[in-house]
Amino acid sequence: MLTDDRQFPDDRQFPAALAAALAVPFDHADGDGIDFEPLDAFLPAEDTTDWFRAWTGNNELDGDAFRVFGQDGTGGYAAFWLVRPDRPTAEQPVVFLGSEGETAVVAQDLGDFLWLLADGCGPCEAALYGSEGPSRPDGALTAVAERFAPQARRPAAAVLERAAREFPDFGDTITELCR
Repeated sequence: MLTDDRQFPDDRQFPAALAAALAVPFDHADGDGIDFEPLDAFLPAEDTTDWFRAWTGNNELDGDAFRVFGQDGTGGYAAFWLVRPDRPTAEQPVVFLGSEGETAVVAQDLGDFLWLLADGCGPCEAALYGSEGPSRPDGALTAVAERFAPQARRPAAAVLERAAREFPDFGDTITELCR
């Protein structure tokens, strides 16, 4: 399991900033945009457990460490990874677990995730291309990021570098859980 006995929030409501960002339409632009399909609410706990067990092939796990809020077109999931005890969901890192086994921490927290999106980079693109992806600023998503996280303003490449620096072993952690 990815958590220990410390307390983690069990709030299944989207933080206001996430709800605002997910209300903006995402344009896949025939492969040149953001491949992201937001959910209307966090995936229910039972569904998250079912998915995580299937994804890892490990029926001893549960999905309590994740709050899934969207997916790419192939079914890879974007989620908050609850690893910071006693911290709200918005202060947890955002991860991507792809349908072909891709894993990445794409943002240190919701504020960074808003700026990742504002720079035209979705969770799938961040996991697949990292900082090599082109910058395609989106005005509507930039407005959301400026409203909710003006202090976190940075380009997608810097968001990804900060996340990778803080969580360099995420992929190995997930791989160890797979059967």
